[in-house]
Amino acid sequence: MSSEHIERRLAAILAADVVGSCRLMGSDEEGTLAQLQALGRTLVDPKISEHHGRIVKNTGDGALVEFASPVDAVRCADEIQRCMAEQAANVPQDRRIEFRIGIHVGDIIIGDDDIFGDGVNIAVRLETLAEPGGIVVSHTAYDYVRNKVKVGFDDIGAHALKNIAEPVHAYRVSGTPTIAMTVDRAVTEKPSIAVLPFDNMSSGEDQQYFGDGISDDIIIELSRFRQLRVLARNSSFQFRGPNVDVGRVGRELGIQYVLEGSVRRLGDRIRITAQLIDASSGHHIWADRFDRPLEELFDVQDRVVRTIVGTLVGRLQADRADRAKRKPPTSLAAYECVLRGDALPVYDAANEAEARRLLKRAIELDPEYAKPHALLAFAFCREWYLDLSGSSDTALNQALASAKRAVELDDGQEVCLAALGWVLMHRRSYDLAEYHYARALALNPNNPTVRANLGDLYLRLGDPVKCLEYFKEAKVIDPFFAPKWYWGPVGRAYFMTHQYDDAIAAFARYPSTRFWGPAHLAACYALTGNKSRSNHYAAEVLRLMPEFSISRFVPKELYRLSSDCKHLTDALRKAGLPE
Repeated sequence: MSSEHIERRLAAILAADVVGSCRLMGSDEEGTLAQLQALGRTLVDPKISEHHGRIVKNTGDGALVEFASPVDAVRCADEIQRCMAEQAANVPQDRRIEFRIGIHVGDIIIGDDDIFGDGVNIAVRLETLAEPGGIVVSHTAYDYVRNKVKVGFDDIGAHALKNIAEPVHAYRVSGTPTIAMTVDRAVTEKPSIAVLPFDNMSSGEDQQYFGDGISDDIIIELSRFRQLRVLARNSSFQFRGPNVDVGRVGRELGIQYVLEGSVRRLGDRIRITAQLIDASSGHHIWADRFDRPLEELFDVQDRVVRTIVGTLVGRLQADRADRAKRKPPTSLAAYECVLRGDALPVYDAANEAEARRLLKRAIELDPEYAKPHALLAFAFCREWYLDLSGSSDTALNQALASAKRAVELDDGQEVCLAALGWVLMHRRSYDLAEYHYARALALNPNNPTVRANLGDLYLRLGDPVKCLEYFKEAKVIDPFFAPKWYWGPVGRAYFMTHQYDDAIAAFARYPSTRFWGPAHLAACYALTGNKSRSNHYAAEVLRLMPEFSISRFVPKELYRLSSDCKHLTDALRKAGLPE
């Protein structure tokens, strides 16, 4: 046995790679190489040095970097990606240089000017999961850095990485703008605006939901106006805090105006400040402060909307604001219940029960308030879907009653019409579902969720290609649109078009705590002949849902075509799941 000592140490490893480097080199080899070298000198190397990193390997189109601190590694990656996004804002898509970055904390082996081991391999594999301009970190790295860095994290579940024995749980850094979000910014006469989350100035961090809810309502009201291009909350809410650089917001989101503000509760009164800023110049176009009793909150929101619209698109559109006003709740307590219920993560039994309780309480407090009826309809549908132990349609009947009541109370809100469309799809009334979704989309063409839900309906109708088109359109409307359920319909669409590798990639990004993701992965791997991976995910399905059966699961996937049902059934059987 060799007595040679092997040096090991714990380190944070950052792996970065240039997206599409072969394509870039093929179109302009010398120009691309010059750009990469310039980026290294002026941005990447200085940032690594600033955050105390050591470049282990530089391959020209990628790099491997060691940090003593995972906090330094994430901060360095975040700053590099932000700078890259700013520099690429006006560069044509086919000429952009974009990085993907993966970060892991683990044990490494020190070699001759190089490092080895699973700690390195995992970081390299995580980099392949990142979107262009994005960052993905392992759960180990996440445990070190959460609450220590000013970025958000999206749980993207456990992933089977090539040549890594066990699945690795991963998180996407959501506070970093990805190049993929820079959609086609064609010149348009429409004024464009992003509404940032209003800062919570009240005591207690648990009150932030209140400011978020007010901002969200303002976004919804502004989105009704076709004369405006309104960024959805998933994009604008990435920029949070009292010192946001509105110029950067404008560049990264491709918008002209930014609305920011704050909310403070003072006893039985509320103070809302709002200011509209020209993102390109930083000049304040309008600012105001509203001090009102709490019960006048909704009048204040309507006034803010009318003022912004009047400033941006003229008095004609401001006059139309009166006709666009929703029916506000009469009870602030009901409004708070809706905000709290809507903020809870879905498809978790405890959270779902609490959400239903809060929404029912909102209805008790204000029976004429439409939104909790609509949200309750969605919740009842989720309850029906999760129940594989029986075939009762009680939850769907409750969902239909709630959705119909929501539309009766306010058919001018797209969330109410979308709720009815969602319920009707679950009841297999596909044509009626399509009709109500189309009405919802006509009310608010800037709502990416409604557009994606309509795409999901087309998947169930047997048109997965159209489904994917609608999901891509949702991303164009809102580059940050990435709800946890997003990759489910996308994976199903790829599965139905027999693109199993793409389906596997999509379902691998789906939350691993939900049994239908592993069920589809088991089916995909079975059809590609990978028996070991299929068996792994089949076992995971039964761990998450011991009462799982094909006969109960497939009907709840809501496919209209018998051929689609057979396709899924045959694949699940091949994976060995119980009938």
